[in-house]
Amino acid sequence: MANQKDKFALFPEKDTKKELSKERKSPTNRDEKARIKWEECLEIIKDNLNEQAFSSWFEPIIPLRIEENNLIVQAPSQFFYEWIEEHYYDLLRNSLTRVMGSKINLQYEVVIKNDSDDSLENRTIRVPAFRNNSGSQGAINFAEQNKKEEFATGLNPRYHFENFVVGDNNQLAFSAAEAIAKKPGGTSFNPLFIYSKTGLGKTHLIQAIGNEVIKKNPKMKVRYTSSDRFTMEFITSIQNNSVNDFVNFYRGVDVLIVDDIQFFSSKEKTQDNFFHTFNALHQNGKQIILASDKSPKELVGLDERLISRFQWGLSVDIQKPDLETRMAILQKKSLNEGIELPHDVLEYMAENVTSSIRELEGSLIGLIAKVTLDKKDISLDLAKEVVAGVAKLENKEITMDDIKKTVSNYYNISIDAIESKSRKHEIALSRQMCMQISKKLTNLSLKSIGAHFGGRDHSTVLHSCRAIDNYIETDKKVRADYEKIVSELKKR
Repeated sequence: MANQKDKFALFPEKDTKKELSKERKSPTNRDEKARIKWEECLEIIKDNLNEQAFSSWFEPIIPLRIEENNLIVQAPSQFFYEWIEEHYYDLLRNSLTRVMGSKINLQYEVVIKNDSDDSLENRTIRVPAFRNNSGSQGAINFAEQNKKEEFATGLNPRYHFENFVVGDNNQLAFSAAEAIAKKPGGTSFNPLFIYSKTGLGKTHLIQAIGNEVIKKNPKMKVRYTSSDRFTMEFITSIQNNSVNDFVNFYRGVDVLIVDDIQFFSSKEKTQDNFFHTFNALHQNGKQIILASDKSPKELVGLDERLISRFQWGLSVDIQKPDLETRMAILQKKSLNEGIELPHDVLEYMAENVTSSIRELEGSLIGLIAKVTLDKKDISLDLAKEVVAGVAKLENKEITMDDIKKTVSNYYNISIDAIESKSRKHEIALSRQMCMQISKKLTNLSLKSIGAHFGGRDHSTVLHSCRAIDNYIETDKKVRADYEKIVSELKKR
């Protein structure tokens, strides 16, 4: 086991958290302005994360300098900055914007340790943040894009078929994805509609299709976007009197991939625009790929015309992976990071982290962080420590009565008041909290949840859930309340 740490060649020689934190605070040979600005960002980030997450993922980052509109920071490894981009992008982006303005970009420098020749010094490579790449999630000038050969795909270059682990839970979805990648628009799987609960790999799979299409046909125009982003782009185009450019852009693609389609709910004008875009692409033999957390027939707040078209092609779900598939996922991802997990560690993690692939990956990354940053050896005890801190406990089914009672006790507000039509802030907040937690922790539909609160309809429940989501992002106290209530319920 002693050689395991040596496999992490991308980590700097001095990579313990203590040493990195000390180095980060030192302005020697570094831009003092970058250090000050980064410290201001860290104050915001720290206020929105628990202590363990902050110390693991942000303390090791070293601010270096500011070059024009770029803040350059040093990350311990490629895997390290990829994890931050994947899981903390929004928090990092918002913090940077608040401190340095909306035009600031982030770039990472990664230390490459030279192990082959003692006479050569370590070197660094410059890596832009994924979402700052020209093909990713930056703002698009549709008028310019319609004239250029270079196309903004929006795809994450990390998502490929090769690093997608196939099991019984996703075999059909994977087979359909491969068929589409070979012949986009030329199969009966149009549209392809993939649905699953969060964290089971649907985003990886639909983006892998796009990356494979471009690999085989570089001139094809592939566009990946989320329903929220599509909506914001449509709204912006209206404000800028550039709707025709927006329409021409999306109707000119060869493959359109839209994630989280459920968030088109209740956005009537956006739905109407997407309906006509869908029709234009489908009639011209272009490929459409959609992903959602629900099947088409379970989508609420969407036009029946859209739902009907979503069912024209193939609708396929992705289930939770079985034990063997979870072990395969852990093994493949750990080997990709240059480490081989002992069988007992592999088996323990796969047996005890079962809710989602995302959570499984989180446990693995937590283990790798302790090995590389804390200089610990991989062991079953270390795996147990990581799993206990990351994985959610699987307890008995949580009922609506459990949720109402817990929220009632927490806020010291009667259940009758929560179920009433009162709009007092404290009562409305507790009611919204109940609804959002019910959506998260039970299998009840929005309509069923509404029935437990005086027969409220699904749109009211959806509004309440979104209200709490917004609070969680912006209000530290509500976020703490939410986490404590959920934690209490999971202890039952």
